[in-house]
Amino acid sequence: MRISILCVGKIKEKFYKDAIAEYTKRLSRYASVSVVEVEDEKTPDGASDIECDNIKKKEADRLLKAMEKCGQSYVITLEIDGKNLSSEEMADKIQKLGVDGVSHIVFVIGGSLGLHESVTKKADMHLSFSRMTFPHQLMRVILLEQIYRSFRIISGEPYHK
Repeated sequence: MRISILCVGKIKEKFYKDAIAEYTKRLSRYASVSVVEVEDEKTPDGASDIECDNIKKKEADRLLKAMEKCGQSYVITLEIDGKNLSSEEMADKIQKLGVDGVSHIVFVIGGSLGLHESVTKKADMHLSFSRMTFPHQLMRVILLEQIYRSFRIISGEPYHK
């Protein structure tokens, strides 16, 4: 199984980089994992709704190009209004995709303003981790941890509850 995480912006903080590297390493025994970063747009203070939409559109254009490079894949966007799953349900979803012949899952994380609808329309699934807002840098770590947990569950290996 191949897992790609497409995300807006670069990680600057060492503690996030270290956590991402750790979970990527742990996942390597279950799947091939890649993280693809696209450039983010700076959002001015007090940006209007139109300015925010234009920023999301620019970021979306970059994400869509990265998605094209992924080829045939199952796309899951991370969105506040997406479907909530337990860890066991996420493991079941990943396992079912594999059984159904899906060999590449692409997770998409937007920037600080979220995802433009041109990206969300391309998704096969919309996933939410919470109604709360998280920094998109932290969301990468949370996502990688949950993917790792999913593979542990699928493999029948112990995981922290």
